[in-house]
Amino acid sequence: MVDVLVVGSVNQDVVVRVPRHPGPGETVLGSGMAMFDGGKGANQAVAAARLGAQVAFVGRVGADEAGAVLLAGLASEGVDTRWVAVDGAVPSGMAMITVDASGENSIVVVPGANHALDTRDVERARDALAHAAVTMLQLEVPLEAVARAAELAAGIVVLNPAPARSLPSGLLGSVDVLVPNEHELEVLVGSGDPEAARELDVQTVVVTLGADGAVIVTADELLAVPAPPVDAVDTTGAGDAFCGALAWALSQGRAIEDAVEVAVEVGAAATTARGARGGVPPRR
Repeated sequence: MVDVLVVGSVNQDVVVRVPRHPGPGETVLGSGMAMFDGGKGANQAVAAARLGAQVAFVGRVGADEAGAVLLAGLASEGVDTRWVAVDGAVPSGMAMITVDASGENSIVVVPGANHALDTRDVERARDALAHAAVTMLQLEVPLEAVARAAELAAGIVVLNPAPARSLPSGLLGSVDVLVPNEHELEVLVGSGDPEAARELDVQTVVVTLGADGAVIVTADELLAVPAPPVDAVDTTGAGDAFCGALAWALSQGRAIEDAVEVAVEVGAAATTARGARGGVPPRR
């Protein structure tokens, strides 16, 4: 039995500390460089696994050194990687991340093998999708693969619509819980106001607000869930930690309010160490 099945991206993150993010045409000097395992999908999978979920992952890496490292990293976290394809035609995905003195990040992603993920990869995991309590999706892989996973999933479907883009109504109709931030919500409905999420054809929308926590939006209510105060070091991956924790909590049968409370705590903790997974609590 799979608690959480994640269909998504896995990247190698190159992180550079900067005093501030550069403007157009400007060069700033970085204070150091570090490499971490990352990718929105993989980060979410690791967060759920560290909380104790049985997690499986569907994705692609290149047949390169980075791909071997990324696969080993997932396996070391207890994530089932049998449905991760190794692609000899394209390199593994990579993200270039700058983090300023306040911990805020700016990210450029080169998808690589992630963009080669297709519906055949998803269909190979058909049985797992039929038995997973929660299927967790994002948008760093082709939309066709995301939509097919949502169609095949028998459990709760959670979609983090990032990177931001418009979505077909057919996909949203297969989603049980949508988790955008304010920017992603604005792309979807033209406004970052959580109340605007009611325009979407989704039963439950959880709008993440960074240090301010999150808002649960349903047809009947808007419920604010504050985040605990922390000393943020690096916000990279905080949203992924939030999503992974939310998926874990929902897979355990938690009500949406309880699940979001867990998620904001884990998301806040994720900002207290460097790297996309640095502040996520260790595996239980």
